[in-house]
Amino acid sequence: MRVTILDNFYKPTDIAVASARSCYTASKIVTPQDVSNWSKKSALLESIFKAGHHTTLQHYHFTILIEGMSRHLIWRLLHSHMFYNSEQVSQRYAKMQIDNFYIPKNANFATWNAYYTKMFRYYEEFCELLTPIMHDILPNFQKHTANKKAQEIARYLLPVGMKAHLYHTINVITALRYINVAKVLPEARTEGMEFAKALEAEMLRIDKDLKPLIDFAHTQEVTFPKINIDRFKKNPQDDVAVFDIINHDYKINENFAGVLRSNNIFIDESILGGFNSYVKLSLSADAQNQRHRRSIAIRAPLEDIYQRDFYIPPIIQKHFKEKYVQILNESYDFFESEKQHIGFGEAVYALANAHNIQIIQKDDFHEFNHKAQMRLCYNAQGEIFDIIYKQITKLKQSGVDTSNFLPPCAIRYKHNIKPYCPEGERFCGIKVWKIPFEKYQREI
Repeated sequence: MRVTILDNFYKPTDIAVASARSCYTASKIVTPQDVSNWSKKSALLESIFKAGHHTTLQHYHFTILIEGMSRHLIWRLLHSHMFYNSEQVSQRYAKMQIDNFYIPKNANFATWNAYYTKMFRYYEEFCELLTPIMHDILPNFQKHTANKKAQEIARYLLPVGMKAHLYHTINVITALRYINVAKVLPEARTEGMEFAKALEAEMLRIDKDLKPLIDFAHTQEVTFPKINIDRFKKNPQDDVAVFDIINHDYKINENFAGVLRSNNIFIDESILGGFNSYVKLSLSADAQNQRHRRSIAIRAPLEDIYQRDFYIPPIIQKHFKEKYVQILNESYDFFESEKQHIGFGEAVYALANAHNIQIIQKDDFHEFNHKAQMRLCYNAQGEIFDIIYKQITKLKQSGVDTSNFLPPCAIRYKHNIKPYCPEGERFCGIKVWKIPFEKYQREI
């Protein structure tokens, strides 16, 4: 046996064509060098691509450094599917800066700059107000993180026009899909097309032979899907509902508890059970929720589901609700005024992270077991913690065995894998593995 990891200087089209030819060459594997100057390379590449045989174009991945993209476009395009990996600057752990805002191209710069400046000052004010409260709540060994816990809550006031920088890794087919769909995005379309143009230029810099594929992507018709979310609401008062439950019992083993997640290689009966959900959550929470790429969701155009509705964190509800509500109403006033001038899809950047949306989501029990572990951790974002807790509670009420939907420390405790908490110095300070699920309670 011989194993060779290809160097990263090979062109994506060379790898695609070489892998395609290798399928039909019994004597030896065809290498990228073998096809680089092959006279029929372009013809074969276009032929298999236009026929829909795209696996050969999934071998090569672009790792893209992106600077200055709005968080809304990241949410609407880059993280709306499952075929990517991203690491972006965190609003939970990094202090935001005033100059990190996207201003719509057809908007009045001074008006938007004044709005962003005002909202950023509110963010800074809440960071200061919340820090001493967090300091009082946190255990002694975590008090030094009080400012970061305050940032995590204050960020709900930041508009989704806040820019971010990130690493984003996708294969060639996903890149071509970005170029194809940018023109029909329901929001942030101008910025999306700007990104697609820049992405195209970078792809051609890497490999000029991609041009026929890019040209083809431009010509393909594409439609943004519509959905009537109201038909999935079981009770208008509920922000979480579960339905279409497939109740299949399964066992978990140490593969589910180890940090390497080897259960993703050894698939078991857990994939046979699952459920769908209606979830109302903030834009901020859904940005975190999207990172569970196998937890697939339908996200309607925001204009179709728009109403003045926003998330209030419990700590805000307890201490600064009146001020918080006043700020968000100011934000909605600005947004509603601007959408009359520049349209909903461009004014959307003014909406705050706290703005509530509605999604329809699909989970199998294999994926949901992992999601429950990550989001029932007491260090997870509080809003998502509450959503997962409600989903599990509703599943249990429907007769599903939910005893394996637990935080990582509790799962590791079941299998006697030490340390029970894998977070090291980030340990929350509470021995959650000793607490019954029904008694879980978080202040922050």
